[in-house]
Amino acid sequence: MQATNPLENVEQCNATEFGAGIGMLDRDGYRPNVGIVLCNWRNEVFWGKRLREHSWQFPQGGIKHGETPAQAMYRELGEEIGLQPSHVRILGRTRNWLRYDVPPQWIKREWRGNYRGQKQIWFLLRLVGRDSDVSLRACEHPEFDAWRWNDYWVPLDSVIEFKREVYQQALTELARFLTRDRRRQRNVNSVPVR
Repeated sequence: MQATNPLENVEQCNATEFGAGIGMLDRDGYRPNVGIVLCNWRNEVFWGKRLREHSWQFPQGGIKHGETPAQAMYRELGEEIGLQPSHVRILGRTRNWLRYDVPPQWIKREWRGNYRGQKQIWFLLRLVGRDSDVSLRACEHPEFDAWRWNDYWVPLDSVIEFKREVYQQALTELARFLTRDRRRQRNVNSVPVR
C-alpha cells in the first residue's frame, strides 16, 4: 500500500545557484539549498544540461525564507523540470547538510568575505509519472536545455569540479534507499491476489 503522505518516510529537518540573494546565509557563509536525485524504474538518474553550457547536473536550488527543505524540493522540481508532487515518490533524503565551497572566481565581488558556498539536503525521488511529464520550459527562466537518464553510478566528470565531492557523498548516502525500494517492490509484486 502506498503512503498517502509523501513525506511519511522522510526525517524532519532542523530548521538559484549564484544569482540569488545573499540574505539566507548561515553564520559560516553557506546558503541553504536542496539537491534532487530523480530516478526511474531502472534506477537511472535524471541529468540536466545547464542552459548554454557543457556541464550536466542534478536539479537543485535555494531554500526560501520560511520553506522547509521538502517544500523547496517540490518547488524546484516544478520550476526546473516541470514535475508535480504526484509525479514522484520520495524514497529518502540525506541525514545532514552536505556542503561545498564555491571557488572565489565564481563568487560575485560584493559577496566575497561573506559567501562560501552551498549547504544542501539531498532528496532521492522515484518518478512514478512518465518521461513525457518532464518539461524543461516549466518556468520563465529555464535552468536546463536538455536532459537524459544515466546510470546511478555514472562518472562525475561532466559535473563542474567543485560539486563532484558533494555529488559523490549524496549518491553514496542515498543508494541505501534504492535497495529498500527494490525490496519493497519485490514484496508488493509477490503478494498473491485473492
